[in-house]
Amino acid sequence: MQALPLRLAPGDDLRAAIETAVRGERADAAFVVQGIGSLSVAQLRYAGQPLPTELRADLEILTLAGTVSPDGAHLHMSVSGPDGVVRGGHVAPGCIVRTTVELLVVLLPDHAFARELDLATGYPELAVRRR
Repeated sequence: MQALPLRLAPGDDLRAAIETAVRGERADAAFVVQGIGSLSVAQLRYAGQPLPTELRADLEILTLAGTVSPDGAHLHMSVSGPDGVVRGGHVAPGCIVRTTVELLVVLLPDHAFARELDLATGYPELAVRRR
């Protein structure tokens, strides 16, 4: 395992920046262990919903975790707004960093991740392979 700490800047797209950083390390398998920071826009897809919901406010990231493969990222996040209400779901593209996001990504050089259709669930699910 190799740790990859990251700091994202204002205006960065959270998901795209994570995918770009992992691709830059030429990693085929990575985990986002945790992330904190702030967003001005969050795009969260709630369970069972086909499209993301856009939240626009000063948002604090409370939790952020997931997997990253060459196929892209599968991330879940919880955020709170100025009222303290917490919302969470699947991270869609378009989550925009407000002031900063601090992340810890772990690269797994002995593994390769991919997304493959799982006939039992009907969704592209994580396939883990050891090199």
